[in-house]
Amino acid sequence: MSMDDADQPPVDEAAPPADTAPSAQADDLRERLLRVQAELENFRKRSRREYDEAQRYREIDVLRDLLPVLDNVLRAIEASEKTTDIDSLRSGFRMTAQQIEKLLASHGCTTIETDGVPFDPTVHDAILQQAVPGATPGTVLGAASRGYKLHDRVVRPAQVIVAKGE
Repeated sequence: MSMDDADQPPVDEAAPPADTAPSAQADDLRERLLRVQAELENFRKRSRREYDEAQRYREIDVLRDLLPVLDNVLRAIEASEKTTDIDSLRSGFRMTAQQIEKLLASHGCTTIETDGVPFDPTVHDAILQQAVPGATPGTVLGAASRGYKLHDRVVRPAQVIVAKGE
């Protein structure tokens, strides 16, 4: 053995040639990478389909809750054609309105306070100002239409009449 042979590592006769091992390893890594990319793409597509379907049918619970209310309104219309008893019709409509309010509350929708509260432009829409003796300026006197919030977001501001200074 010469001096130059001692500096060289021993050659393993069973190992593949040095230039083929990295190539096979690179091919294996490329194949694994392609598989992982395909799995990720399939996951993205599946997630998107599930999201789109959830968005498409997100109102189904509200609709299921509204249908009995619609049934009551239709019954009230039918009853109004057969009776002249206005008090019973009014009572039926009151019950239906209460049913709707209960349904809205069960879905996190609440009525915005109006009477006697200070005007708040984030939840109130002033449609009229009135000078009313004894009323504090900037106070809501009444509502022309109710406003509603879904949790902490305004669905529709309340249209209100606001007291103005004399």
